[in-house]
Amino acid sequence: MAVAEVNSANSLKQELSHRAREFARERGLPHCLSCGRSPTVCFEGYADSRHGNFLPATYRAILRNPNWRRRLQKVHSQGRKSLPRQEDGVRRELDACTSSDALLMNVFCYPGVFKDGRLSSMLGLKSPAIPEFGFRARVPLANGRFDRTEVDLRLGDLLVEAKLTESDFQKAAKEVVHAYRDFAEVFDSEELPQTAREYQSYQLIRNVLAAHASGGAFCLITDARRPELIEAWYRVIKCVRSLDLRLSCKLLTWQEIARVVPRRLQEFLSEKYGTLEKN
Repeated sequence: MAVAEVNSANSLKQELSHRAREFARERGLPHCLSCGRSPTVCFEGYADSRHGNFLPATYRAILRNPNWRRRLQKVHSQGRKSLPRQEDGVRRELDACTSSDALLMNVFCYPGVFKDGRLSSMLGLKSPAIPEFGFRARVPLANGRFDRTEVDLRLGDLLVEAKLTESDFQKAAKEVVHAYRDFAEVFDSEELPQTAREYQSYQLIRNVLAAHASGGAFCLITDARRPELIEAWYRVIKCVRSLDLRLSCKLLTWQEIARVVPRRLQEFLSEKYGTLEKN
């Protein structure tokens, strides 16, 4: 991994952690800090229907929807190692101030977020759609089976991958990628970023293949403060052979999205995530 990628991810993580500590302190929100030199904030639920990592209206909407509520149960992969023990012994991934899933749900579960049509237009949605988080796409393999890869969000025929402080789009061995039925049809493999044994940006490759298989579209949402992720996106998308498929793939930043959401949500995103301060 390049030094610039590590520095960019760490810089954003530190900024979000600082904002979260101030956010929690000013409101007296229950939270804890992770271990290490640059601790991050992990919020906790309180008062039955409130949670420091979510807008109150958003959190209530999540709790009312059984499918959305299940998403809250994702276990924090580093919880046992880096966070103080909780009463039930489990820390949740969406409690963390750096969780891209939590940010995604704060936006797309907010009541009325699609009401004025601006966000729908930005995403290219042709009709209203109920957000489906952790959608299991069916990506055909050459052996007749399917890779049931998880996509962060589905909105109708649009698949969405969300990134915030994640380091990169992961890597995969070439034999793994070549096992996808439509890989050679969809991509100019020689131009894709790669080493002798691996393809880089595996998540992007896989999600484009998922959109191709479903006849839908794909959108990456990342932060404008992560230029290396944006560059990685363009390195992959330029290798898509079909012009129609390439045009159905779009890149948006959280900063762009923050400008078209309702004012209360916009204020929350600006204060907690700094989305209106840098472009």
